[in-house]
Amino acid sequence: MKKSKYLLGFDVGSSSVKAALVDADEGTCVASAFYPESEAPIKAVRAGWAEQSPDDWWTYLKNALMRVMHDAQATGDDVLAIGISYQMHGLVCVGSDMKPLRDAIIWCDSRAVPYGERAFAELGSEKCLSHLLNSPGNFTAAKLAWVKENEPQIFEKIHKIMLPGDYIALRLTGTCNTTASGLSEGMLWDFKMQQPASFLMDYYGFPNCLLPDVVPTFAVQSQLSTAAAAELGLKAGTPVGYRAGDQPNNALSLNVFEPGELAATAGTSGVVYGVLGEINYDPRSRVNTFAHVNHTASQPRLGVLLCINGTGILNAWMRRTVAPEGASYAEMNRLAESVPAGSEGVCVIPFGNGAERVLENRETGCSVVGLNFNRHSRAHLLRAAQEGIVFAFCYGMGIMREMGMKIERIHAGRANMFLNRVFRETLAATSGATIELLDTDGAVGAAKGAGLGCGLYANTHEAFSSLRRLETVEPDAQLLQPCFDAYERWKCELERITGKA
Repeated sequence: MKKSKYLLGFDVGSSSVKAALVDADEGTCVASAFYPESEAPIKAVRAGWAEQSPDDWWTYLKNALMRVMHDAQATGDDVLAIGISYQMHGLVCVGSDMKPLRDAIIWCDSRAVPYGERAFAELGSEKCLSHLLNSPGNFTAAKLAWVKENEPQIFEKIHKIMLPGDYIALRLTGTCNTTASGLSEGMLWDFKMQQPASFLMDYYGFPNCLLPDVVPTFAVQSQLSTAAAAELGLKAGTPVGYRAGDQPNNALSLNVFEPGELAATAGTSGVVYGVLGEINYDPRSRVNTFAHVNHTASQPRLGVLLCINGTGILNAWMRRTVAPEGASYAEMNRLAESVPAGSEGVCVIPFGNGAERVLENRETGCSVVGLNFNRHSRAHLLRAAQEGIVFAFCYGMGIMREMGMKIERIHAGRANMFLNRVFRETLAATSGATIELLDTDGAVGAAKGAGLGCGLYANTHEAFSSLRRLETVEPDAQLLQPCFDAYERWKCELERITGKA
């Protein structure tokens, strides 16, 4: 009997590391696991700070790997290639011994905001936007500027800086490299010059030698070292064939590669990630633009990222505060379904989780509008909250349309708020897009990316031919007018709050 061969994918998040084994021939996931089972700790020494130990990520990876290998009854010889997905925008600093000099400053750490804003003001918006497609903001380059000014003794010892996925690849292979897509998410890639952003490096006073060598997103980037193979129970020389940040990788996982295709998630935060086929940017930086996994200079493929912070936290707040005590999310959803589209005039502005990039970093707070004590119940509030999250998505997608993106089809996993019929149907009706719910996740996507990078799949069609569609949601004609009317009310209220009425 022929023994199965596998592709191994890792998804290195801030709450856990997930591992998945994918049958290389069938394209199906045979085992997956994540570690730790409870959410990984984030160190917050001060308000707005967020750090994690890169060595903890490695420990989590080993534990998750051990479980999937056990569950699949696989050996190291069975693994053909490795792919990596990782939490975006982090900063790992290593010394000449390739060991971390300090904890990683991760994506949700906001200490570097003033450093990015100062660079944007002093270099000029035209320079930054035309070369970086974004403001330097609170991304990796600005975080390194914070280290340089506040921890000079650390900065002087830095041999290389890297993103979280680059560090995991380093631990796997002993080789330090990165990708253009990765550098773009850290504001370290110059789209005009098609090289690392030396003008921003010079502005901050960073030596160019701090950046690792750049390798293609899909390629044999490096090979598993003898030491790592022994530690992990894998085979030395196994190629690392792919790496990407979690949102570009989520799009890859959902077979989103071409202009007009979008990937969406609605968990802790809400994300819409669409592919643009030309170099463009939002002049107000309300959405961010990065190199997608298949971007090339001759055939641009840019990932435009919309992030809504007040998504899962609003749904959780409604469960704790508004829903009947002990109600499950499924019971909340049934209550919401008992109310007609538009929530009979109740409107929720969902921005109660701090500053929102889509509002140009304003912090508006959450508002409930139109509540009538004689007509409305908790069910109205529950539906209005879900509609408010959808309307925030659609507001951001309007910015993406302004950039030239066609929005016709949204790919998503059937998870989190996409389990909710009200959310799905309202999003389809308000956006006018068909929603396809697919059976995949980030670790599975990373494994298939490795198959592409190592030439085991001829193209993306072959790699994702086995991707299973669970459900298709078309815009419901009966919902179009009530959703349009409710969205217009919502936009008027948002404009009143932000002073743009």
